[in-house]
Amino acid sequence: MTNVVMNPIVERILYNIEKVMIGKRNVAELSLVALLAEGHVLLEDVPGVGKTMMVRALAKSVGANFKRIQFTPDLLPSDVTGVSIYNPKEMEFQFIPGPLMANIILADEINRTSPKTQSALLEAMEEASITIDGVTHRLEKPFFVMATQNPTDYEGTYPLPEAQLDRFLLKMRMGYPDQDEEIEVLNRVQQKPPIEDIKPVIGLQELRELQNQIKRVHVDETMKRYIVEIANQTRNHDRVYMGVSPRGSIALMKAAQVYAFMYGRDYVIPDDIQYLVSAVFTHRIILLSEATFMGVSREDILKDIIEKIPVPVQRVV
Repeated sequence: MTNVVMNPIVERILYNIEKVMIGKRNVAELSLVALLAEGHVLLEDVPGVGKTMMVRALAKSVGANFKRIQFTPDLLPSDVTGVSIYNPKEMEFQFIPGPLMANIILADEINRTSPKTQSALLEAMEEASITIDGVTHRLEKPFFVMATQNPTDYEGTYPLPEAQLDRFLLKMRMGYPDQDEEIEVLNRVQQKPPIEDIKPVIGLQELRELQNQIKRVHVDETMKRYIVEIANQTRNHDRVYMGVSPRGSIALMKAAQVYAFMYGRDYVIPDDIQYLVSAVFTHRIILLSEATFMGVSREDILKDIIEKIPVPVQRVV
């Protein structure tokens, strides 16, 4: 947004990430939106464009415990969540935590593993807990999953089911850098891996306090109606087989609260909603087969809907 002063803490976090990620300001912003909204991110792109580096830089910037899970075809659910093992010396079962017991998780190439293992993430993402042998283990907050997936036309990939896609607050792509940006990447890596210079900007307690502050960002009734109208239009569009669920409406409202906070406001405006709607809604829409055949994209559908719905008059409190 132009002529707007960003929250200084947010600006420092983004500046930290930009030491590592060249020309990916929008991706860094959206990643931070999801973290502050207590949601999760799905990054879809080809290998080698910096997805792993992005989440590592974010984790280091907020002083979070970071774990990476490489999803492979032979990965088991217990490899992700952990397992209970009998200790004969103590004569009891002991829980050996898996990599999900961390603050920030990189679920790398999630669609290369089987649906059974993919589903092991569902409870953790939705409930912030995991259940092993009937015992529920709470996950420490903040808990944030950034999952990466290869394009589904890649060999050896399993499409994520709609129920799992709906658990991600937003989905985005990174894309290739332009030539100048890629040269700058080479220069930085040649001198010293820039990730080594990243220092925490805030701690986990400060991050939790920010998340609580954001919940108090005002969402006027007119803004809620605007969100619901957009979602409702996706359900009734003549080229859409399945529209956005109420969970999607909630996700858009939470993301808009964060975006307003990031730009120094304690209230949501239509611009916040319009900026975020594509990232929050596209992966929640299923098009009719004839629409896909005609080359219509989900982004086209949302753009059409936004253009047709009158922008509400904002009431500042």
